[in-house]
Amino acid sequence: MIALLWAEDDNGIIGKGGTLPWHLPNDLKYFKEKTLNKKIVMGRKTFEGMGSRPLPRRENIILTRQTDYSHPGVTVLHEVDEVLALNNAEDTLFIIGGSEIFELFLPFADILYQTVIHADFDGDTYFPTTDWNEWELASSTLGVVDDKNRYEHEFNVFKRVN
Repeated sequence: MIALLWAEDDNGIIGKGGTLPWHLPNDLKYFKEKTLNKKIVMGRKTFEGMGSRPLPRRENIILTRQTDYSHPGVTVLHEVDEVLALNNAEDTLFIIGGSEIFELFLPFADILYQTVIHADFDGDTYFPTTDWNEWELASSTLGVVDDKNRYEHEFNVFKRVN
């Protein structure tokens, strides 16, 4: 199964300069719960924006056009088909960004995990245009706002219609 997992603000912004433009511990916890002990796929720029450190207790897969790219602790692939070959029915392959990678894998996705942060942030990266007629909302959970999580937010799960 292929799942896309991301957070966006009310305007669809998912990043700024290769990093997240917000700090929301609830979303980081959600991300960790979903991806722990799973395969995660990201683009090279996203990986470098996270400090070029593999996320622990996950199989980190970097998709890049740079044929000479390598980094310890990650698997480097260069073609979408190579990533798709890792997909199986028993496990979830999480696509975690960035925008170009989301656009490449959206046609293959079975499920979408979207965090919406109800605020407006300055950013330069957006989630790709999505035909929401292809998706149905399976669940929506409001996040808790507190001293550490200052923004209203919700966790939405969408499943492909057919």
